[in-house]
Amino acid sequence: MRTIESLLTSNSPMQSLICDHREELCALREKTSSLEVFIKNFEKNNVSGEMTDFEEQVKEVANIVEQTIQLSVTEVVLANDKNLREKAHERLSDRLQQVAEDTDRIWKESTKIQDKGKHASKESTVQEFPSSSKNIRNVENSMVGRDDQRKRLVEDLTRSYSGEPKVIPIVGMGGIGKTTLANKVYNDACIRSHFDVCAWATISQQHNVKEILLSLLRCTKDVTFDMDDEADLVNMLQKSLKGKRYLIVLDDMWKSEAWDAVRLCFPSENKGSRILLTTRNTEVARDVGTENLSLQMDIMGPDESWNLFKSVAYANEALSYEFETIGKKIAKKCHGLPLTIAVVAGILKFKRAIEDWENVAKDVKSFVTNDPDERCSRVLGLSYNHLTSVLKTCEHRR
Repeated sequence: MRTIESLLTSNSPMQSLICDHREELCALREKTSSLEVFIKNFEKNNVSGEMTDFEEQVKEVANIVEQTIQLSVTEVVLANDKNLREKAHERLSDRLQQVAEDTDRIWKESTKIQDKGKHASKESTVQEFPSSSKNIRNVENSMVGRDDQRKRLVEDLTRSYSGEPKVIPIVGMGGIGKTTLANKVYNDACIRSHFDVCAWATISQQHNVKEILLSLLRCTKDVTFDMDDEADLVNMLQKSLKGKRYLIVLDDMWKSEAWDAVRLCFPSENKGSRILLTTRNTEVARDVGTENLSLQMDIMGPDESWNLFKSVAYANEALSYEFETIGKKIAKKCHGLPLTIAVVAGILKFKRAIEDWENVAKDVKSFVTNDPDERCSRVLGLSYNHLTSVLKTCEHRR
């Protein structure tokens, strides 16, 4: 896009050379821009693993397009007579048509992924935390070793404070258990009895204010909303919170801009109200959090890792010495990340052959990356998706 923009800009030295191709270049710019928006909106969902392959296709086509344009413009510039210049212009037209067809092919592929991912995209952008019995069991298991942090949060949320509602960030890397801890506190009986209203919204990388408001309203009112006007939703949310002591959970906040977009939706005069948010970004926690109330989550130690692994993989069953030895090795290779431990242990729970455990112990990283629902790699992959394109390229090269 930068290459195309440099040619189309009004002070470009190539203006006289590309005037005959301006319309084609403008169309190509629009298509490329649309693809960029699509990738930013959908890469976090990675529908059926297709986005990884799709992103590679886009990069390949983008490189070809850029090289084609640069080569063709160079040919036009270097042509030293009228006949050669005309032929160079013809080749540029042909090549622009070809790259436009390549871009169209990629765009058609994106619409297929978009259709498949519509539901997933909605859930990923803003969703209420799942409350099925299976997921609640997973939450209970994943809380091994985090009870002190849970107690501290409950105390901070219910302590009497003066002034406007306090904002408490839970900070830590992806997969460390921020959402699990927040959900455990959110469903705590003490919290439920202390607050008049509790509401949860998941923000994720591409925040959508309307969907955030809808999600919070669904928690505060037992009705279905179908509104397009954001201002009406803001008014409705403020009315539902007015005069009440509320707890708002904003899960997975990546940017301070997301907070700026919703902060005025919450009444500031409600004493005793709290806003709990989870984030991987320490700058976000610093910018939006109330001083001295931020909770930093660190990786688990060896004993905590093993206790979590054992509680998921074997629950109350006794482990033989052989399984315990291999299990501790696997837990250690999960590097203290509760999500990784829970995913690996959850799958091994249904494997009772020592050979299966030994195979996992040899390459835990590969096992996590290829787990059936890709839950772990998808969550951790969000941090990669958040990198700039330059840093992504560095990672690929590494």
